[in-house]
Amino acid sequence: MEVMDASAPTHIAHRDNHTHRDVNGGWLRPAVFGAMDGLVSNLALMTGVAGGAASQQTIIITGLAGLAAGAFSMAAGEYTSVASQRELVLAELDVERRELRKHPKDELEELAALYESRGVEPELAREVARQLSKDPEQALEIHAREELGIDPSDLPSPTVAAVSSFGSFALGALLPVLPYLLGASQLWPAVLLALVGLFGCGAVVARVTARSWWFSGLRQLALGGAAAGVTYVLGTLFGTAVG
Repeated sequence: MEVMDASAPTHIAHRDNHTHRDVNGGWLRPAVFGAMDGLVSNLALMTGVAGGAASQQTIIITGLAGLAAGAFSMAAGEYTSVASQRELVLAELDVERRELRKHPKDELEELAALYESRGVEPELAREVARQLSKDPEQALEIHAREELGIDPSDLPSPTVAAVSSFGSFALGALLPVLPYLLGASQLWPAVLLALVGLFGCGAVVARVTARSWWFSGLRQLALGGAAAGVTYVLGTLFGTAVG
């Protein structure tokens, strides 16, 4: 943890020690979710098929099919979700833009009342609102931030979300298939590599969330391992029943 240098001017020390991580998660959320989902879902799928005594070729085809289907599904889902959210936000911004154009005085009073509710003196609140409302686009941005809790200049991109989800899911789902593609004939190398990947993903996420890297890694390892173990047992039971 960094300590503020007492000899530095206050504004410089504050600037250097008062920075924040990006908490909007424009790329982080779909990328992390995609990698975790790819690892867990494809590992569980492959262990379930392997538990049913399937051949090596069947397991490889299952893993590759799971990779392709999951990656496209994640990308399509993220694109639709983020695009719908973006369209909703833009529609609300249009409503606010029309209100600012049709009822500028009412919107100005509304903004002044908001500042008053936060402890600003009435006259100062009205003056601040008046000055900020001179520029229509600035007024729209302020109203959007205060009333909707959004930043019009920082809306999430559906394309970025879709591409991040596709790539990260495919990368995560590839790990359990990779040993088979390299010639492995048993399940344990795929499980081992996938579990290492799960721990690594959890540890990397901890660098962003400020949680302990080993706690985050072990948590993801436990969740992924449990999913793989359950599906393996189910695959074994189903294989026995069908056989």
